[in-house]
Amino acid sequence: MKHKIAMMLLVPALMVGAIGCAGPSNHTERGAATGAVLGGLAGAVIGHNKNRRGAEGAAIGAVVGGLLGGAVGNQQDKNAGYK
Repeated sequence: MKHKIAMMLLVPALMVGAIGCAGPSNHTERGAATGAVLGGLAGAVIGHNKNRRGAEGAAIGAVVGGLLGGAVGNQQDKNAGYK
């Protein structure tokens, strides 16, 4: 029951976070936002299937996805000549 409540709170929170970042101005911000959302979703699924800890998996996935997405976007910005 606790996991269902956590998932019901987590999904809208991720959606609000994605909407708040609807207009990123560069690849770094866009990559970090996209990575966080996708990582959070993947982490929630993996965490739920592995140990029934979807909320913890979502949090870890969002952090890792955000970092990786931001790093990729930062490299794209550097290649495009943005500072």
